[in-house]
Amino acid sequence: MLQIKGLKKKFNNNQVLDGIDLTINKGDIIGIIGPSGTGKSTLLRCINFLETAEEGEITYIDDNDSSNVIDVKFPLKGQNKKNSLKLRKKTGMVFQNFNLFEHKNTLKNVMSGLTIVQKKKKDEAKEIALKELENVGLLDHQNHYPRHLSGGQKQRVAIARTLAMKPEIILLDEPTSALDPELIGEVLDIIRKVAKEGYTMILVSHEMDFIRKVSNRVIFLDKGHVIEDDKPDQVFRNPKHERTRQFLKKMHMLKEPEYII
Repeated sequence: MLQIKGLKKKFNNNQVLDGIDLTINKGDIIGIIGPSGTGKSTLLRCINFLETAEEGEITYIDDNDSSNVIDVKFPLKGQNKKNSLKLRKKTGMVFQNFNLFEHKNTLKNVMSGLTIVQKKKKDEAKEIALKELENVGLLDHQNHYPRHLSGGQKQRVAIARTLAMKPEIILLDEPTSALDPELIGEVLDIIRKVAKEGYTMILVSHEMDFIRKVSNRVIFLDKGHVIEDDKPDQVFRNPKHERTRQFLKKMHMLKEPEYII
């Protein structure tokens, strides 16, 4: 579905992504873990073209039609720049800080991409938006403005807005990091529900237990490199690399026995 080869991105002299190779298959739920500042969010933003890589290649291949290929090589010039716009339409991004329009109510926030980007008529956009608000349990909040919503509700609106666009790949960048602990559960429940609907998802999160339960693949990223890429049980119970083991011990996912018999 999506192939990433040799992706590199740096900010000033800091090499954040250093030759990322990654294949994303249709239906994958990929959890990306790793220490802060290691390039997790940058990788998502490069896939969505919110950041532009300096080197590498991203290729989309339609699973239903192998002749339908969108290939983007970096740096972006000419046809590659045009292809990046086509590829960006295949993805949807859920941000950690919601990115809602404060002057629009919930319904219009969800409708915005449908009418502005996809040029749908208002009646059709409203029908789709209402369906997705119902899907995230906020149909009765359609006339509320962001200032009247809790953090968890705002993030659920942001998820509904992304789902309304029917992306082929959903990118979630720390979707619970801006929430109070008591609100995290409601957002994770919605993400779990969306995952069961068959979407392809890439999720960056520090919620280790959730990543372990919802993902079919877990990637450990460190210093701009993919260190591990395997099934959740393999990564969390028996990681191949010592760096992964050290990280998980600090996150209390690998526990040493308290005593030996």
